[in-house]
Amino acid sequence: MDETRRDFLLKTGKFIVLSAAAAGAWEAVVHGQPDRVPEAYRLLDHWWAFTIDIDKCIGCGNCVYACKKENDVPLEPQFSRTWVERYHVNPDDMEHPEVDSPDGGYFGFPEKYAGQDGKNFFVPKMCNHCATSPCVQVCPVGATFESPDGVVLVDKSYCLGCRYCVQACPYGCRFIDPRTSTVDKCTLCYHRITKGLTTACCEVCPTGARQLGDLKNPNDPIHAFLRDHKVQILKPQMATGAKCYYNGLDGSVR
Repeated sequence: MDETRRDFLLKTGKFIVLSAAAAGAWEAVVHGQPDRVPEAYRLLDHWWAFTIDIDKCIGCGNCVYACKKENDVPLEPQFSRTWVERYHVNPDDMEHPEVDSPDGGYFGFPEKYAGQDGKNFFVPKMCNHCATSPCVQVCPVGATFESPDGVVLVDKSYCLGCRYCVQACPYGCRFIDPRTSTVDKCTLCYHRITKGLTTACCEVCPTGARQLGDLKNPNDPIHAFLRDHKVQILKPQMATGAKCYYNGLDGSVR
């Protein structure tokens, strides 16, 4: 069916409005909040990613606690920028593992499977900061956007609280902040990494299971990690370009 000139102009106008909103959101982050992005920070010199070594995670919950404290996240477990899940895989039913995450792992995990056969391990989860983010694609006003250095961010001054992005995220990494009625999620502690610091969750991890990495820095240890380990991403079939790489990811993890 041929597209009329009027339809074309309407679609073009909508695209311009949404593009302007996204641009405005980024402008607010860079210039409206100078404490978050120092002038010395060169956006195009970085491409941030994250690694999680499941074999090292002990389920202590330090990362969840530090994230909530650093980023003023509500304490209720349904409001978490990062959380930890415990998997128990029974050798008689490996396709249906038992998964629990009491309080998101905030207080660690009580002993539950002592003396039982099977495999137990912990899986930290967070925003995957996808290179092709479904959440960015569905946001009607451009409040959710990808920064030039590869971090998916939200400008709450634009957010309508429509929940489209919450539904679109295949990893369940977004929630509506009950205090503002706007969406919230992991920002990779953007206010820290742009000042040369690591994320709060990495800083407190006692085993180094979590590591922030800069893929544009040839000397960053993340390159050796990706080279020396058989890393995987969650839900690769979604083709989101996830940048959270797991080592030791069991096939039972969803």
